[in-house]
Amino acid sequence: MAGASEMDVNDKGVAVGIAGAGAIAFGAAAFLESAGHRPILWSPSGEGTKRLAAGEKLVAKGAVEGTFRPGVASSAKDLAERTDVLMIALPAYGHKSVMDAVAPHIRSDHVVLISSHASFGALYLSRLLARRGIVVPIVAWGTTVTTGRRPSPVEASVNTVRSKVDICTVPAARSAEGLAVCRKLFGDRFVEREGLLALALSNLNPQNHLGIALCNMTRMEHGESWGQGLNVTPNVGRLLEALDRERLAIAEVLGLSVRTIFEHFHLSFHVPVDNISNMNQQMHREGRGGVGPATADSRYVTEDVPYGLLATVKLGALTGRPAKLHRAGIEIFSALYGRDFFSENQLLGALDLDSMSLDELKMLSRDGYAAAARRPAET
Repeated sequence: MAGASEMDVNDKGVAVGIAGAGAIAFGAAAFLESAGHRPILWSPSGEGTKRLAAGEKLVAKGAVEGTFRPGVASSAKDLAERTDVLMIALPAYGHKSVMDAVAPHIRSDHVVLISSHASFGALYLSRLLARRGIVVPIVAWGTTVTTGRRPSPVEASVNTVRSKVDICTVPAARSAEGLAVCRKLFGDRFVEREGLLALALSNLNPQNHLGIALCNMTRMEHGESWGQGLNVTPNVGRLLEALDRERLAIAEVLGLSVRTIFEHFHLSFHVPVDNISNMNQQMHREGRGGVGPATADSRYVTEDVPYGLLATVKLGALTGRPAKLHRAGIEIFSALYGRDFFSENQLLGALDLDSMSLDELKMLSRDGYAAAARRPAET
């Protein structure tokens, strides 16, 4: 099988192994098959692909329409052996276990896509591979190409295909390969950022979801249908702006240029720059304000708090720019949910980020653990 990193970017029909069986995985599978590629899904639990494995078709509606027949892998080993590109497409709290499962089977000619990246997961995977003496392009995505829902185990409701997705590749020396593969599979929608640190600080969802979920928690618990943009009231908007100032202060120390929250809403939702509450009210008036979560069991909290906010807190400590509001948010959500969100991030715990110097993190974010791969593999 031709490796993805060596394949002619003019070829057709890349075999793409997708680890995951939720809305993002199904949306990616439908998109890829519609573009002439060969997606193969792997559900780590086995439950998410049972009906597809039994012969039912995947029906996609919305931004991607059609009936598709993605392959189904029986294991991480099967997924790796049958594919040229591996794509991790499941919530961040499942990333470590999936990386642990696939890493022993990744070949030196694979390319790995993380959709979307969180908590320096690319470094964790790089370390696993370095122990085997392997270096591959690991492409971290700032967000997903598709958005949507999975109404059933054989349906994909694709709400959006994003026009722009920020990415970076670890190691940086393999960036051209990573970008070429992304564009071949998903089109010319990818924007390269300065590196993994810039990508980590370019994701505004965790900070925004902190303010939105915290200030509308009772609506979520009651299962109400509520307009998200409408409920970014002036007080909520000021909280979001203050959270953004903490993120920007960290980026400034690192010498990184990242979008402000004002630019984010302006570029993503095409509303005039104003204070954040007014911008959200305008989105609501135009019918683009969105609907907030109707359950407390929402990824706004269960994923974004341990895997988004905590990473910013760690970077704040390393740069001497404490993210006090981010930390307070984790403390408050831990109290609300009766759980310790500080301890739930398996990736940062495994990397032991607290023991790293800022210079070490910068080097690893650029090169990964490639240097370790040049040493004899660990026994």
